[in-house]
Amino acid sequence: MRVLNLYAGIGGNRHLWPSSWIITAVEISHKVCMEYKRRYPGDTVVCGDAHKYLLENYQDFDLIWTSPPCPTHSKTALWTRHKKRYPDMTLYQEIIFLSHVFKGKWVVENVKPYYTPLIEPTAVVSRHYFWSNLDSIEEDFKVPTFKASDGKFAIQAGNTKTMKEMMEWLGLPPLENNIYLQGSHDPMKVARNCVHPTLGLHIVKELIE
Repeated sequence: MRVLNLYAGIGGNRHLWPSSWIITAVEISHKVCMEYKRRYPGDTVVCGDAHKYLLENYQDFDLIWTSPPCPTHSKTALWTRHKKRYPDMTLYQEIIFLSHVFKGKWVVENVKPYYTPLIEPTAVVSRHYFWSNLDSIEEDFKVPTFKASDGKFAIQAGNTKTMKEMMEWLGLPPLENNIYLQGSHDPMKVARNCVHPTLGLHIVKELIE
């Protein structure tokens, strides 16, 4: 199984995927690329533009998982005091492209948006929307809610102690060093961006069973 993992982050979604899969991960942050490579030395890691890579290389894969950036779609986009932004249409470009052009299996993951989605999702699992041509995504799968020892939820938390607790909740080894994504001083953002590994496995289980 040749797998393309786009906007890969530190690889939460792929953590429980079979070791026999040949995985190429694409991530734009150099620091995140280095951390992904440390965790999954057998994967091919491309540090670059995932949206562009998809267009130029989709035909080389059997399964494509893509998690385009979610901040402009998330309900928190309405809460922020920062300047408002248009929703990033990368999400819908990739859904349309994969559903009409790609011949293999594909999954597009994003958060529940603050608006009625322009394309109805295939499945809603936990707090995630999925668009996919997989046949049997079960929607009743539950991801446990993260809550730090200080009582804060993931959306509120943002320090090194709760970062450690969140990595344990994800079932992932700790980071070698804190990673701060561009424009953020939140050490938890890189972990908060992860799809829980159990959910990453649940979505693609029909390709394993």
